[in-house]
Amino acid sequence: MTDEETTREKTRLEISWEALEDAFENNAPEVHSYLHRATGEVLRVVDGVADPTMHQRIAIDASYLRVDPVSSREQYRWMERFIATVPDGELRTRLVAAIDGKGAFRRFKDVLLTFPTDRERWFQFRTERLRSCMEAWLDSHDLDAVPRVVWTPPTPEAGEAETPAEDEAVETLRRARMGIEGLRRRLRDAVDGVPSRDLETALAFLEWLRDRGHATASDAFDPRDLEGE
Repeated sequence: MTDEETTREKTRLEISWEALEDAFENNAPEVHSYLHRATGEVLRVVDGVADPTMHQRIAIDASYLRVDPVSSREQYRWMERFIATVPDGELRTRLVAAIDGKGAFRRFKDVLLTFPTDRERWFQFRTERLRSCMEAWLDSHDLDAVPRVVWTPPTPEAGEAETPAEDEAVETLRRARMGIEGLRRRLRDAVDGVPSRDLETALAFLEWLRDRGHATASDAFDPRDLEGE
């Protein structure tokens, strides 16, 4: 049998990558994530917030694939491996002490708040490992993730000037994109500064806002309307 004959055919799918990354990272027991095989959307179901029958409805829909997040043990190993890349000094000493005992993840992030350069390096370090886990998982399910097509405003032909209305539309879109990225970063920074005892309350409130918005958008049930993004 040739290599081509043994190669499994994969389904190409435009994945909502940021939402899938979040699903792999979030291993809270009350949070359950699913990937829709047809749309690439990620659905997040939070116990105590979502409809109690949601799990049963998803279970009978073969379009949904359950996402098992990276275990806390493995994510703890990531912190250990990152610390090994930090030169001897104050930061390394504080990080080693931070991951000793219960609450290690929160203390680890708190230490990095005062070392912005290393904090960004940690985000990149963690993202690379998440990506590796996600790609292996997608491969095991014969899925080939492709970047989502992002609409960009057309470039005017040479000698063709944009009208004032077109200029305004392009500028509005540019500001919206910048605003969204800025909000994402501000939200991430804000989460890092929230005491661990308040995180569950904050998460529940955000999930409530999201679910309320989807409920307003449509009276009909459609799990894809509750995507985890």
